[in-house]
Amino acid sequence: MSSSSMKRTLIWVTFFAVAMAYVEAAVVVYLRELYYPGGLSFPLGMMSGKMVLVEVGREAATIVMLLTLALIAGKKLKDKVAYFLLLFGIWDISYYIWLKVILDWPKSLLDWDILFLIPVPWLGPVLAPVLVSLALILAAVTVLWFEEGERPLQFSRGSWLLEILAGLIVLLSFVWNFGVILRSEIPTNFPWSIFLLGFILGISILAREVARHLK
Repeated sequence: MSSSSMKRTLIWVTFFAVAMAYVEAAVVVYLRELYYPGGLSFPLGMMSGKMVLVEVGREAATIVMLLTLALIAGKKLKDKVAYFLLLFGIWDISYYIWLKVILDWPKSLLDWDILFLIPVPWLGPVLAPVLVSLALILAAVTVLWFEEGERPLQFSRGSWLLEILAGLIVLLSFVWNFGVILRSEIPTNFPWSIFLLGFILGISILAREVARHLK
């Protein structure tokens, strides 16, 4: 892919992610008006089983749409993965920006949020998914930048496995408190030590591969 072609693709991918984030934010605005008119606060009132299934379907459809565009935008498998990470990161950060514009929420990056529902509720301060999204954008742009040159990054199987492990550790931190939702309790402690272990591991592996590539 030529430099100009990649830049155009990046621009359109960004437009899509930001626009899609607005749609997601708008849906959340409607849901909060219906179920939490006094504002989102814990413990949360439970939605009906039917509405929970609708929400799960909406979240799954969101991932499918991001994945579909990534498969179209990328030429090689590594490109497709990078575009998916880029789309996800931009979409997630833009989603919180839109909520801030529309609802003036979150008041703080330490406000708790329900991040996802598949396969169980994910919980955490807004800061945590924002950090992950920034890391995903950084990783995606780094991979695509080198793909444009003559020497693309080459991740070893071990590096891929460590990156997957890092992602699973971060995921563990997000689902650590899922029982809080089921018990209608107030979340108090986010496992930052687990989160940072996975987050730092993922960033470190990427940095090591870049450093090795530049030698």
